[in-house]
Amino acid sequence: MGAKTAFIEPGSPWENGYCESFNSKLRDALLNGEIFYWLAEARVVIEAWRVHYNTVRPHSSLGYRPPAPAAVHWPSRGRGSAPPQASALARKPVMH
Repeated sequence: MGAKTAFIEPGSPWENGYCESFNSKLRDALLNGEIFYWLAEARVVIEAWRVHYNTVRPHSSLGYRPPAPAAVHWPSRGRGSAPPQASALARKPVMH
């Protein structure tokens, strides 16, 4: 086919638009507005921003939805309640 790996020159924003777009958003939305006095503080603040960016913040390229919405938590079973019924498909024997 003749396909080869492309070399991206380090520090070349025009060759890696997705990464540079993210770096720009990170700098504009977080780093330019914070002063970190400790590495532990930076880790906590940046992790909170990462979680928000991936699970809450709408992205225009995804139809204004977050890329990884928060997981849906099923209600826990109360004490003494019966386990949920398996679907008929799950109980059907598998033929090989």
